[in-house]
Amino acid sequence: MVRTPLTPAERERGERLGALLRAARGDRSMVEIAASAGLSAETLRKIETGRAPTPAFFTVAALAEALGLSLDDVMRRCAFAPV
Repeated sequence: MVRTPLTPAERERGERLGALLRAARGDRSMVEIAASAGLSAETLRKIETGRAPTPAFFTVAALAEALGLSLDDVMRRCAFAPV
């Protein structure tokens, strides 16, 4: 199966998600948050740096819970920017 290349807007959305997660994590370690969300630290690192700009819904939900964020807030802050 071939994956369709991401659009610039999708990449930007991934960058906004990564920035939001980094800010919400604050001084807590990546390992601590990843473990709390049931993920590897490498997966969290890829999301935070934009190397994985389209993580699965349940991955985002687990991270939001681990960081005390609501999914509504994540969606508002990371959704496509108006054109």
